[in-house]
Amino acid sequence: AQEAARPTLRPRPRSPWPHYLFASMAVALASAVALALFRRSELADIVMIYVLAIVLVATRSGRGPSLVASVLSVAAFDFIFVPPYYTFAVTDFRHVGTFATLLITGWVIGTLTERIRQQARMARLREHRTAGLLRLSKELSEGGGSVELIESVVRNVAAQFHTEALALIPDDQGRLRSLRTELPYLLTENERGVAQWVYEHAEAAGRGTSTLPGAKATYLPLKGTAGVMGVLGVLPEGEAQWTEPDQRRLLEAFAHQAALALERLHLSEQTAQARRRMDEERLRSVLLSSVSHDLRTPLGSITGAASTLLEGGELPEATRRDLLQSIQEESHRLHRLVTNLLDITRYESGSVQLNQAWLPLEEVVGSALNRMEEGLRGRPLTVEVPPDLPLVTVDPVMLEQLIVNLLDNALKHTPPGTGVEVKAWAVGNRLTLLVADRGPGLAEGEEERIFEKLVRGAHHGDQPGSGLGLAICRAIAEAHGGRITASNRAQGGAQFLLVLPLKEAPPAPPEEPME
Repeated sequence: AQEAARPTLRPRPRSPWPHYLFASMAVALASAVALALFRRSELADIVMIYVLAIVLVATRSGRGPSLVASVLSVAAFDFIFVPPYYTFAVTDFRHVGTFATLLITGWVIGTLTERIRQQARMARLREHRTAGLLRLSKELSEGGGSVELIESVVRNVAAQFHTEALALIPDDQGRLRSLRTELPYLLTENERGVAQWVYEHAEAAGRGTSTLPGAKATYLPLKGTAGVMGVLGVLPEGEAQWTEPDQRRLLEAFAHQAALALERLHLSEQTAQARRRMDEERLRSVLLSSVSHDLRTPLGSITGAASTLLEGGELPEATRRDLLQSIQEESHRLHRLVTNLLDITRYESGSVQLNQAWLPLEEVVGSALNRMEEGLRGRPLTVEVPPDLPLVTVDPVMLEQLIVNLLDNALKHTPPGTGVEVKAWAVGNRLTLLVADRGPGLAEGEEERIFEKLVRGAHHGDQPGSGLGLAICRAIAEAHGGRITASNRAQGGAQFLLVLPLKEAPPAPPEEPME
């Protein structure tokens, strides 16, 4: 239906004979009506009947048939209604003015009607062109990759100009290529050469132009503000209608829109690459800082304790135990730091794959608490994880690392001896895990920022860390289709909420009968 409603780019050739036949029939009908009213009407009324017929013909069939209707009306009026009757002789020359009026009326009305019809057709064309440009602009502004953008341009150009179209984009070596696997027409070496010339010289060439007119298609450069972004090729199904000035300008407008969209996409990709490089540089800087401080500190402690043990001779048992405990604590600290660095590198590269399994949350929380047993010693710990919670499908290693990071964050940013709470509950199709502390809480505006890479809270003090733990937590939560948020508690301290989606657990396997 949309194709049928599309206005044509030029008037369709029509056979004139039906319109002239309609003019003759209209005059004949007017004569019949006038003859029926002849004895009861004045000649002026008869003339108005013929004028009405001329107006009807001019409105429906245009200027030529209206002139024919005027001539036929004059002849019929003279033959039937002007004495002597049924002859073309005119004895009263006052009727000559009437004849001239009918002829002039037909010519004027036909000319005005044709002009109005032409203006209406041009208005429909302008509306169609404007709608085409708006449609293309809307599709290009909706974003997407290079393939989607090219598909949108080709589809709109083909629909607007009743033609086959393709877009060619340069590769790294400057050679044009098509992003589509199926081409609308055979792109021979000659056609590729013409398109390459257009790309290199930034001028239109091919069919309908003065440059390389032997090509079967017309090629236009997609010129952006920074240069040529590609080439648009159009192959007409019949006559190249865009060789007309207005159609050529419309085609160039389509090409300009496509070029700006390609340039905008290219600039956004460059911006994303620059942002990634900045993040990499920042990560590298922080890693160097970690090597010089966070890694050197535990390594120095381990080295000092080990040297004392090796060179201290006979040491008291308590001293030996303290040194060994220091080595163990610093080793664990070093292990967590290196693990975080490796994890964030894997998440950034997108190489993480979930090894999901159906597990009770209580099991994962218990494993994480066992890993943090040494750090939680001397801390009031509240654990409320009901054993009847629904099973969750998670990667147990990654979820355990998330909980460990949250517990480690709570221990770092709270005074010794303050409590830590771990709670879980299920509502609807969501399971929520809470890790809360009794520390100073979060600074205003930090609720989202602390989940960014390399960002540490305002209340971290002199606690060691590289600002990667919470970023890893968010990456793990999003990998599982969940989310994690942070906020301050009304009674003091910070709380972290992990929300995971619940899925329908698989049916339990049937129990084997006991022998």
